[in-house]
Amino acid sequence: MAMSEFKPMDLYRAAQDLKRHTLSGMPRALDRLIYLASTRDYNSGVYYHDGLANRFDSEIACQALAELHYEAFQELVATPLKALVEQTDAYIVSTHTTREEFIASWSKLEPFRVAIPVDSDPVLAEFLFSNLRVALAILELHPNTPPDLKPNALPPQLLAL
Repeated sequence: MAMSEFKPMDLYRAAQDLKRHTLSGMPRALDRLIYLASTRDYNSGVYYHDGLANRFDSEIACQALAELHYEAFQELVATPLKALVEQTDAYIVSTHTTREEFIASWSKLEPFRVAIPVDSDPVLAEFLFSNLRVALAILELHPNTPPDLKPNALPPQLLAL
């Protein structure tokens, strides 16, 4: 089925199926962004989800994955810093690695750079990357609990970023 032959209802049903069955256990946009990025082949940019491709056409499944990936990206870009710190903290816990290892790895390798949709606005992507780096710095400086993010509560090191 060619892209132009898509019926909007099929795409909608595929996206709803994915939300209901796969993404319903991922209430945080960061988790969805990372997961949906993992369904994309990094060499071709094509998304694939076996279950969704079996229920729907593989091209419809690919398009639904791409749209929901972009939706998660947009949601994350609009997320206030405090909520992004909380999402990052919760994501760290879900990885079953130590906070120190996670923060060191993400700070050095910045794997979040490959987790954004291919056609993302470069300015929005850099904005998100910057916010993620700040979230990691906050979590590193406050290892037990994220701080209250009132402007006067930020440490001087972060105000200089």
